[in-house]
Amino acid sequence: GMTTFIFTGLITLFKSEWFSCLCSEQVLRITAKDEVQLALLKDLLDVWMEPIDLSTPVDIRVPFTSLQTVKAFLETEDIPYSVMIMDLQVMLDEEQDQMLSARAPAPRTTDDYDYSNYHDIADIYSFQDMLVAENPNLVSKIVIGQSYQGRTLIFSTGGTNRPGTWFAKKIVTDYGRDAALTAILDKMDIFLEIVTNPDGYYYTHNSNCMWRKTRKPNPGSSCVGTDPNRNWDTGFGESGSSGSPCSETYCGPESHSESEVKSIVDFVKSHGNLKAFMSIHSYSQMLLYPYGYTSTPCKDQSELHDLAMKAITDLASLYGTSYRCGSTINTIYQASGTTVDWTYNQGIKYSYTFKLRDTGRYGFILPANQILPTANVTDVKWLVS
Repeated sequence: GMTTFIFTGLITLFKSEWFSCLCSEQVLRITAKDEVQLALLKDLLDVWMEPIDLSTPVDIRVPFTSLQTVKAFLETEDIPYSVMIMDLQVMLDEEQDQMLSARAPAPRTTDDYDYSNYHDIADIYSFQDMLVAENPNLVSKIVIGQSYQGRTLIFSTGGTNRPGTWFAKKIVTDYGRDAALTAILDKMDIFLEIVTNPDGYYYTHNSNCMWRKTRKPNPGSSCVGTDPNRNWDTGFGESGSSGSPCSETYCGPESHSESEVKSIVDFVKSHGNLKAFMSIHSYSQMLLYPYGYTSTPCKDQSELHDLAMKAITDLASLYGTSYRCGSTINTIYQASGTTVDWTYNQGIKYSYTFKLRDTGRYGFILPANQILPTANVTDVKWLVS
């Protein structure tokens, strides 16, 4: 049968207006000097980039009301820090102003689509439909389920041996012109789920731009949502996730409790011939392979590491972009119930997590002018090759 690659989670590349007030919130970069300080940092507020070891800084988002307290604590404990982002709201306002000034009439074709700006979910769905309509022999759309709030979960797949859907306009344009890409699509399908968490994505555009989780209520708690990258049935509920519904890394009441996760699980199990799976996130410029939930190396670690090393070496030489690679638990932190740990244990050997730009200057608020450079680095043709 046909071999297949899956890519999920390109949420980083699409955002819209931000409406929540992050007035005078700052992002601090903290560098621990010893293990005692490192342990203290793990209990701090909203951690953007987790403490790993003494060589790696920690980024935390601090609300205005806590700034004095947090800075006083760091100074009392003699923990060095610097201000990475002076005022989050200013940065978000600048992004919103840019989006408003760049807003154009709705594109009538994918040639007219503005790839260098962020878009809301309606724009993304419209783009997919246009791409299918323009390329009926190459592109199609598969609905794999619905989110909690009833939004469609869509795989765009592409391939010429059977109906497929394909997202990236560049790939559609290059098919038949680029020999390497054409050879890939002649032999396999590629499935791309552009927005894996549409409810959360919509919420970031309308209520809280820093939202991470799903939007499914948690019985007995006023806190909403589950971290969809802690909800998978590999190491579920173990260290590296939280059992508290109010935590950003809440694993959920049971594995695959979130329809956004269960839909992918069912698709993967029903397909049966998947060769690679890539989960795409922001930020920190890393290429990670299993495992996250255990320090026991996966059986293919040597091969996965060699491939990752080749990939980040090529990235550095082609684009001058520096990435780190390794197993999740050894490169960033312990994380249980994650996507690629589950897909690897389903027999999909080439399971990777790609953490995109940047390394902290903007963090999760990546400017729109970084979209196309980031897309070039993560060109699916290059990844599959």
